[in-house]
Amino acid sequence: MFKKLIVASLAILTSLLVLTGCDSAKKENQITVGVAAGPYGDMFKQAIAPGLEKKGYHIEIREFSDYVQPNLALANKDIDVNLFQHLTYLNNFKQARNLDIIAIGFVPTAGAGIYSNKITDFSQLKQGDQVTISSDVTNEARALRILEAAGLIKLDANVDKNNLTPKDIIENPYGLEIVPIEAPQTPRSLDNVALSVVNGNYAIGAGLDLSKALYHEVLDKDHKNVIAIRAESKDSLGKDIIEVLQSPEFNQVINDKNGIFYTFQKPDYQLF
Repeated sequence: MFKKLIVASLAILTSLLVLTGCDSAKKENQITVGVAAGPYGDMFKQAIAPGLEKKGYHIEIREFSDYVQPNLALANKDIDVNLFQHLTYLNNFKQARNLDIIAIGFVPTAGAGIYSNKITDFSQLKQGDQVTISSDVTNEARALRILEAAGLIKLDANVDKNNLTPKDIIENPYGLEIVPIEAPQTPRSLDNVALSVVNGNYAIGAGLDLSKALYHEVLDKDHKNVIAIRAESKDSLGKDIIEVLQSPEFNQVINDKNGIFYTFQKPDYQLF
């Protein structure tokens, strides 16, 4: 009887060790991807995840409600990848927080636009009309440059273009009141203001018709979105992601004329 108990105990222990080993292997191949509200979670699911799954990865998508937590979560190893930000935002954020995270590849990006629920042409603006823009430093400066490109304001050319604030407006013929708010709130503000500069991902997430923007941003390289990882993962996970981004399968999903990503501005330069 005693021998039978020992044998049974050893069998259970062996089973637990095997299961533990399986769990560990699964955890090694499990990656969590951080995205913000909008289309980039769908992009990862539809265009990138299938290629990574073929390489043996198990993928979980986690959505964040702001532009701060995805980078902190990546640096803290709560997630392994994020896709939500353009290159300038990433570089400024990681420098300010001293984070060891890097961009490994550009993805097609929906540019920002100037939207309105109240007017159909800038000539209909009235003195003192309110305009909402993103309040984070990088996208605030970006939104001001968009307003200038649309001919609505003029900015001080002596100020660094990445550090512009409403205080740097030197000409404002419509007397527009610029109201910085959190980026996810910009599309929700449209019922209360004359104009809002809305980033592409939030415009799509809110169901805005990109073609109805009164002005479309022309994206430069620094403002196209990137996939970010921890620097320590560059030669493993990073290499696998780059291979997927260069694959015919990825391009097929992106270039599908019936899909949403077909309208995005495509990178015209090499990956990192």
